[in-house]
Amino acid sequence: MASEQPTIIKKYANRRLYHTGTSTYVTLEDLARMVKDGEDFVVTDAKTGEDITRAVLGQIIFEQESRGQHLLPITFLRQLIRFYGDQMQVILPSYLESSLTSFTDNQEKLRDQMARALSGNALGLMEDQTRRNMEMFSEAMRMWMPFAASGEAGPRPPSKTGEGGAKSDARDKELESLRRQLAEMQKTLETIAGKK
Repeated sequence: MASEQPTIIKKYANRRLYHTGTSTYVTLEDLARMVKDGEDFVVTDAKTGEDITRAVLGQIIFEQESRGQHLLPITFLRQLIRFYGDQMQVILPSYLESSLTSFTDNQEKLRDQMARALSGNALGLMEDQTRRNMEMFSEAMRMWMPFAASGEAGPRPPSKTGEGGAKSDARDKELESLRRQLAEMQKTLETIAGKK
């Protein structure tokens, strides 16, 4: 059961993790289990007191991926890396967080419907849930990238010369590529949602 205050996990120089609530040493696997159980925790460097939760959670994901439990597609990882240092980097974390929250909410509904589907109209329930998921995803995409709603790239500014122009051209090409990918994704989603 999750407590109101997050549990403090201290990480020592020898890489050992100490659970202050149970006064025991824990592993990354134990922390992964805590996350799945909904237990909130903060990992701090035992020497400096610095919050290193993000790095430890990233390490847990890396360990899961290295064990062959692939959750993050290579394309997604490449796109994520491209956002570092980009202007959209500021927006992306909140977008991903809200998308995952919506996905989690819909996942619970889908599990519920799957349980009921075993005795009834499974195909109809799946189609309804898929349609709702596609609508939610499409709406999120339109909110995040307004130009993706029409699937059109819109007018392109005239190309510039010199170093600033080269950067601008590269940015334009990257935006054009993203627009194209979003438009293709939108068409795919609409096709999936429209199938019966």
